[in-house]
Parts: sequence; C-alpha cells; structure tokens
Amino acid sequence: MKSTVIYVRGKNGSADEAEHYKPLFEGCKVIGFDYKSTTPWEAKEEFPPFFEKICGDSDSVILIANSIGAYFSLCALSEMQIKKAFLISPVVDMEKLITNMMNFSGVTENELEQKREIPTDFGETLSWEYLQFARKNPITWSVPTCILFGKNDELTSYDTVSDFAGRIGGQLTVMKNGEHWFHTDEQMKFLDEWIKKSKE
Repeated sequence: MKSTVIYVRGKNGSADEAEHYKPLFEGCKVIGFDYKSTTPWEAKEEFPPFFEKICGDSDSVILIANSIGAYFSLCALSEMQIKKAFLISPVVDMEKLITNMMNFSGVTENELEQKREIPTDFGETLSWEYLQFARKNPITWSVPTCILFGKNDELTSYDTVSDFAGRIGGQLTVMKNGEHWFHTDEQMKFLDEWIKKSKE
C-alpha cells in the first residue's frame, strides 16, 4: 500500500485535472474524483463512501480540493482519516457568499424564502434551501490544512479566508496576482511551488 492523493475539482472542472499533480507527488497514487453532487447535502452522501474505500486501501490519504469542491469536501469529509488537505481558492463561508450574491442582485430574504429559487443575471441560481443548509451546517474541520488564496479572488474576501484559516489552524498562502481560478502560467507555477513547500 502507499499514499493516495485525491483531487476534487471545482465547478465546471474535470477530474482529469488530477494529472497536473502527479509530478508533485512522486511515489503516490494520484486520482481525480469525478463526483456528481451539485449541493453539499448530496456531497455528504456521495463523498464519504468514496473516501472510505480509498482510506481503507491506502497508508494515507491527501486531499487537494478546488473552489466549490473544497466546500463540498469540508462539509462531507470531516470524519475521514485524511492526513493533509491542500485547498485552492476554497469557498469557506457559503452563507456569506449567498447573501453577497443576494445583495448584488437586489434579492431580499423574504423574496427568496417565498420563491425558493431565483435565477441571477450572472448565471447562478439563488436557493433558499442552500442558504438554510449553510446556516445550519457550520464547517468543523481538524485536518492539517494548507490554503492557497488569490488576492484578486472575486468570490471570497481575504478576511473571510483568513478568519477561516485561523479558526482551523490552517496555513494560509496569498498570491498577489492570483485569482479565484488559478490558470495562467504564473499562477500555476506559484501553485506548484506552494505545494512543494507545503509538503515539507
């Protein structure tokens, strides 16, 4: 048996992105989790069985999770035997993200409660059920965690991710020219160096 690295993609991402991390974890099995969940309550059903099998078959499991995939992982995997987590642009306060989108769209809580779902001009659908889940299910996380955050992240503020890192005892790294989506050559090089340093 050996260590296994599991990559959890972000929205519209691909499990094939796990290939990028194979050279960074030589000697480990690196796999991408092609999950189907679109909500955290679905993730709480889908994620644990997948990770339980991997944890049972490996000496140790390392998690790499991106954006909403990180939020789903934080919601669903707090009881798993994960050795270490690397979170890239994680969504760590879903309630705040939803209320920010509501404010941006001019939607009140009463409106959302009555209509249950309201589409927005920027492609997201506001959901009363999702907001209530976020409020009733605060994240509890004790896995040793390293967080990579882009200073120009448009979804999460520095204060939000910094507060979260402090609360869980996580190690926060900020890229000055980083965005929510790490994709340019400069950003990916920074990401790779962050993983190399954080592994030590």
